[in-house]
Amino acid sequence: MSKYNFYYDETEHSRIINYSTVSADNYYDNFVTMIIGWPSENEDILQKHAAFEAKYADRKDRNGEIKSKVLKQNEFKYGFASLNRQNTQFVDDFLSLFDEDIHIYFSVASKIEYLVLQLFQGYKNTFLIDANSIKYSITKALVLYRPQEIIKCLYESPDNFLEELKKFFRDRIEYNKSKPDLKQKETEAFQQILFVLSRISDSVEIAWSYRMSFDGFKKYLNEKDIQDYTLLIDKEGEEGEKSKTLKTALAMGLNNSDEADSKEYAGLRMADMMAGILSKLMKGLCDSLSYQSIDDGINKKILNVNWFRINEKQLQLYKKLYRIICEWQPAWYKSYSGIYADDLILFNALINFMNHFESVGQIQNDLEMQGEYFNAFACEQLAKSFEQER
Repeated sequence: MSKYNFYYDETEHSRIINYSTVSADNYYDNFVTMIIGWPSENEDILQKHAAFEAKYADRKDRNGEIKSKVLKQNEFKYGFASLNRQNTQFVDDFLSLFDEDIHIYFSVASKIEYLVLQLFQGYKNTFLIDANSIKYSITKALVLYRPQEIIKCLYESPDNFLEELKKFFRDRIEYNKSKPDLKQKETEAFQQILFVLSRISDSVEIAWSYRMSFDGFKKYLNEKDIQDYTLLIDKEGEEGEKSKTLKTALAMGLNNSDEADSKEYAGLRMADMMAGILSKLMKGLCDSLSYQSIDDGINKKILNVNWFRINEKQLQLYKKLYRIICEWQPAWYKSYSGIYADDLILFNALINFMNHFESVGQIQNDLEMQGEYFNAFACEQLAKSFEQER
């Protein structure tokens, strides 16, 4: 049985979650972790990656590394359609490094959900109330509407958080009365939330845990029956904070874990780049489908047509990503998330939706309707996931 080398990195990690962090323009709710690995005897991947970095030597940073920061978030405003010719080729060359022998595991964790969970400590499911459904609905509402008074309250006056949360949902119910047909289900969910909020204690503890991402990776290793492995964690940032990541991995039973410098291990740089690409795609989707104001919440959100103004090269990027995520090394625990997993589900829906096109011509033949078609497909995927979770 082969020994495997795995490499861990992360992106969108807010080491200190406070009001300034959450209200920043570049804030993204999801903390994304990526683990990439392969059999230790597989040297081809290292040779291919060395050739990749040699080709793009002009993109190396001050440390001599090519990291995901070389790709800017505004270049993913409409997914791969926003990439210029040079970056389209860059992403294509990077994705071409992967094959069926490389393992991919990633987790997507909502930071706001993690805070909402603190509110529900000790609250259990009952015959009539599904607590997980309530946590999901609260998190989704806060992620979509981003009510600044609620977010600010979390960090500046947590004692008032529960009352502010109740007020927010009461106000949303009133807003929704202007379009009852469109927002009927949301109103019913918010009414149930108000019922539950009246029966919980107001105690919020703000802290971050790394357990979820490693919990999912343990499940992935068990599913794949991988017992002989090493896991290297990218060592960067504050020493104490990074040590906390390693300590969590060890505490979770991943005993063959250690820290390493990404300058010395190509696998760490690959994990960084893949995490960056996935998180930028997910953030682009989230920004496109989020409400811009409370009043905007009564409108139907459809993915902008510019997402579908792609060329053949960009369509092939989606197809390559589909093979890496959905076809090669299939596993139930290949991706992992918390209760609120909408961004992950939408990302999977996007690459599945794009993969079914044989050519750009098929997209352009009905370009103006692709947003509607994707919306229907994505809603179907969200419904399936929600029912499965129940």
